[in-house]
Amino acid sequence: MKFQDVIPVIISITVIILIAVIERQSKFFAAITATMPLTAALGLWIVYSSSAGDSQAVSEFSLGLVLAIIPTLGFLLSVWLSSRAGYKLLPMLALGYSVWAVGLILLLGIRKILNF
Repeated sequence: MKFQDVIPVIISITVIILIAVIERQSKFFAAITATMPLTAALGLWIVYSSSAGDSQAVSEFSLGLVLAIIPTLGFLLSVWLSSRAGYKLLPMLALGYSVWAVGLILLLGIRKILNF
């Protein structure tokens, strides 16, 4: 395994630790850190590197990132609403991932119908 392949993992672990540290000072800034487009950038880096900079591959991946935000937004909204309703962590996550899965299935269906 090359060092270049390990860098995204190291960065991800560093961000998780950073969130744990920042969370003690500010939940809001920890949330910003948790939602910053880090994994998208790491994914772009991986796709760009593995495709030798092929713009078509990067473009397809970028479109996938844009579309994948929709189910992720559903996940985040359902977690927020269920937390306001007083749900415990596991039911919140179960609901959030259920909403995400339904959103993803719908997205894949729409993508297939529209052929993009």
